[in-house]
Amino acid sequence: MKWKTDSEVAVITQNFTRRCGTRTENEDWNIYWANAATVKGIFHPESGQRLGDAQLINHYPNHYELTRKDLMVKNIKRYLRDASRDATADLPPDFVPVTYMLPADYSLFVEEFRRCPNAMWIMKPANAAQGRGIFIINKLSQIKRWSNGRWANMPLKEAYVISRYIEDPMLIGGKKFDLRLYVLVTSYRPLRVYQYDAGFARFCNVKYSSQAGELNNPFIHLTNVAIQKHNDDYNVKHGGKWNLQHVRLFVEATWGREASAKLFDDIDRIIIHSLKAVQGSIINDRHCFECYGYDILIDARLRPWLVEVNASPSLSTTTHSDRVMKMALIRDVLDVVLPKDITNYRGAFTLGPCEDAGGFSVLYDEALEAQLKAEAEQAAPNRGAQRRGSQAGAKQAPSRFF
Repeated sequence: MKWKTDSEVAVITQNFTRRCGTRTENEDWNIYWANAATVKGIFHPESGQRLGDAQLINHYPNHYELTRKDLMVKNIKRYLRDASRDATADLPPDFVPVTYMLPADYSLFVEEFRRCPNAMWIMKPANAAQGRGIFIINKLSQIKRWSNGRWANMPLKEAYVISRYIEDPMLIGGKKFDLRLYVLVTSYRPLRVYQYDAGFARFCNVKYSSQAGELNNPFIHLTNVAIQKHNDDYNVKHGGKWNLQHVRLFVEATWGREASAKLFDDIDRIIIHSLKAVQGSIINDRHCFECYGYDILIDARLRPWLVEVNASPSLSTTTHSDRVMKMALIRDVLDVVLPKDITNYRGAFTLGPCEDAGGFSVLYDEALEAQLKAEAEQAAPNRGAQRRGSQAGAKQAPSRFF
């Protein structure tokens, strides 16, 4: 088996060396861990490149339908609007904060801002990561001052999103945090989703405050490790991270087991419905899989909010426990996606049974859900006939005694 990668991150190269054998720099590869730009080039219609049956790559051609912030919001809004017409749909409450695209939706944003003049808003580049270009505002003049001369010829790829800031986040030790969860998709049609059991919480280094004077302090508001590691109080031993299981225990101890179970069930539903929101848009190439990094913020009422979905979640390691977890993550990704004999690969992993593997548990299997629904619908008329028969028998029974 031959492998290729654009990255020199140790958890990738070491896992591939142990599991996949020979590294190659040419086009004769079986599995390619590529960056998003490379994948875009490979699948570009003018590239002339066609993947072989025995080749797998770690992104879908248009993954940005979910991982670009503006497209994610647009797709989820449309999906929730359409799905709400189905009375049987098990939809979570709105799980994306009120969001507008700038400069396109500036007038709509102004109307909303004037309805809630005391609200805080967070601005983010639609296509950036690691906290770059993010800032918080609470006055229209701040946007006007910032946008002066910027928007006249701004290309779409440099657009911004502005979202209602969650001003009452759940705090632990007085500090804001969010959750980083890993979700593996091996097929969009049918949708097959695995969730990793070893996510973590990322904490700010400074205690939370929503006071206007603190809006420009990223160490209070932005949980990105790329930002927090520059703070003087950054702890290199634990990296400002907390194991997901510790978060669960904290919630159980503070709010009770029932509330904790509901919270994490709601998070699971957010993941499933966000993927369903782009299911019709994603090009479901059988050569592709994707390991997403989901960022979830929990508010003080234990309501989870989807902040963003990362196509290339950071695999660099800042602590020993970080390295152990991410080494296991990539190992388990390979256990799920790689057929036993890739030289005879024919896309089998999108067909047979969808099963737990390593630290990954099956979160959603659309084919199985459809099968169970069909069986339930088939059984319903039979149960109805049995009930009608028993009722008729009950009505006729007394006549035998007269």
